[in-house]
Amino acid sequence: MPSAQDPFYVVKEEIQDSIDKLQSSYHQWESTSDGGDRTNLSKEVLTACESIEWQVDELDKAISVASRDPSWYGIDEVEIENRRRWTSSARTQVRTMKNSVEAGKASNVANHASVNGMRRELMRLPNSHQADTSNQYTANHNDDFIESESDRQMLLMKKQDEELDELSLSVQRIGGVGLTIHEELLAQEKIIDELGNEMDSTSNRLDFVQKKVAMVMKKASAKGQIMMILGLLALFIFLFILVFFT
Repeated sequence: MPSAQDPFYVVKEEIQDSIDKLQSSYHQWESTSDGGDRTNLSKEVLTACESIEWQVDELDKAISVASRDPSWYGIDEVEIENRRRWTSSARTQVRTMKNSVEAGKASNVANHASVNGMRRELMRLPNSHQADTSNQYTANHNDDFIESESDRQMLLMKKQDEELDELSLSVQRIGGVGLTIHEELLAQEKIIDELGNEMDSTSNRLDFVQKKVAMVMKKASAKGQIMMILGLLALFIFLFILVFFT
């Protein structure tokens, strides 16, 4: 079982927190009927979706790197597959909410265009009193709309600043995790280099011992040949004496 300190689970927890916040904003968007609030929530949800999609893509890249040699990172193929399933599920959740908000946004634009068309038709009516009333209504509505939009834009900018701050902190944490992984890889590379040096030293010593053993065996072989010659010579002398002097 992978350690709780595994960088994957650290990043996964951060992304899951972002998804939970996104779902809360999305449900608020679904239950809001006011056009201005709904527009602001739409922008907030879409911004959060883009941020989470980027984080999931980066996590997928890390999984792809680990899948090349899972044993090096202390995991197996089953764990790799589980991680890929989680990122796929997270991406699907975010994409579903994003598509829903974009569809609602397009519908709001169409409705707004229809209302504007009706207002233009009313302004074309020949009745001067109705035209004056329509113009006054339009002017008042424009003033209210400008003031409302100004407030909403300020609120939206504030929320976007908060989202950017959270995104910056998240990127910093991910960068810290990446730096930790890099340091661990450097430490493991150093250990492997030291092991390689020890193996080279051991190999040299083994070669030296093998040469010494070969020399000893060679000397022992030459001595054995001399002893055999002396033995045969003694046997020849013994047989010679036995044949000619008895």
